[in-house]
Amino acid sequence: MPRVSWTKGEGPLVAFADGLRDELTRRGYKPNGVRPQLALMGQLNRWLAREGRGVGELTPAVAEQFLSGRRRSGPRRVPTLRSLAPLFDYLRGLQVLPAEEPAEHTPLDELIARYRRHLIGDRDLAPTTVLRYERMARRFLARRASEDGGTTGAEGLSADEVRTYLRECSVRITSTKREAADLRALLRFLYLDGLLAIDLGVTIPPIAGWRDTRLPATLGAADVDAVLRSCDRSTASGLRDFAVLTLLARLGLRAAEVAALRLGDIDWQAGEIVVRGKARRQERLPLTVDVGEAIVAYLREARPRADSRCLILTRSAPLRAIHPSSITNLVYRACRRAGLARVGGHRLRHSLATEMLRRGGSLLEISQVLRHRDLATTSLYAKVDRGALRAVAQAWPGATR
Repeated sequence: MPRVSWTKGEGPLVAFADGLRDELTRRGYKPNGVRPQLALMGQLNRWLAREGRGVGELTPAVAEQFLSGRRRSGPRRVPTLRSLAPLFDYLRGLQVLPAEEPAEHTPLDELIARYRRHLIGDRDLAPTTVLRYERMARRFLARRASEDGGTTGAEGLSADEVRTYLRECSVRITSTKREAADLRALLRFLYLDGLLAIDLGVTIPPIAGWRDTRLPATLGAADVDAVLRSCDRSTASGLRDFAVLTLLARLGLRAAEVAALRLGDIDWQAGEIVVRGKARRQERLPLTVDVGEAIVAYLREARPRADSRCLILTRSAPLRAIHPSSITNLVYRACRRAGLARVGGHRLRHSLATEMLRRGGSLLEISQVLRHRDLATTSLYAKVDRGALRAVAQAWPGATR
């Protein structure tokens, strides 16, 4: 990459421009990702020179002054402090800047940290579940603290307040059931932590709702094939998308399970793949030929060179494991390319189950592939076998067939 023009001038950051460029390249940034970082660094360099500040005086607070000045000058889109994180990390690595000082923690922050340790250490919940519980707890407690003037939001909490809160958020049955479950977990922790005298979790009434009243939503086999064919496998992005979609559609993996796959999880000699499922379970599935070929093509031709041992990586730097939400968006884009209505990755899992049933697979076999702990969960798919249902259906009294 050619030398950028502003480094020919003066300023406290000029001496570090080439080093940052090399560091970003080493971390996997493409040229079109490096240029904006260097341009922002150049703007900061000019501002520091005008203010008469040296590089050692660069702190997050000083950087925020620079960004605030840019906002006042009128540009429609101004970078945030997060945009300067690669520069700060690089300068701290050179010890030009001191290590980042830990942020001051409020009593609520400390309470949430204890709750997180409880969810991980005592309940052994999956990271995505911990994050969901943690977000709900912070939202609920921060709201109470702001309204009542408490420090943690748990002070003086009563059963009436809990029920009132649930009534206010009861827009949809499904969301209310989840909110009630999350709140119940928080209240039980507050009791165990000594912040509540009684367990208010038991005061939350069960939220009514009907389960399994509809047929599972699926895609037909032709639609699944269209989604897979929509990937342009002449490009690196297309090879990655095809590998992810094949794992979802042919093995029935969940998005979080695909994101958690590591290079060592594939036993090529045995033809098996280790899947990290719910409740931190590790299970083995046969590595089918089409899945194996899709992964090999991705590893050989599309996976960026990186220190990470995660199987599927992001396309842009910093290179890291793909996030489950990115997999969901990947499926959305594939549906759009195939001319289908937008569905999530879980729909491909349902489609695998119904296709197995259509081809004569038993519910036990489907349960083993989908790794259900309870066969009752798999029995939902029995409703899509219309031929078998007709054979056992009873005539309506007084009606003729």
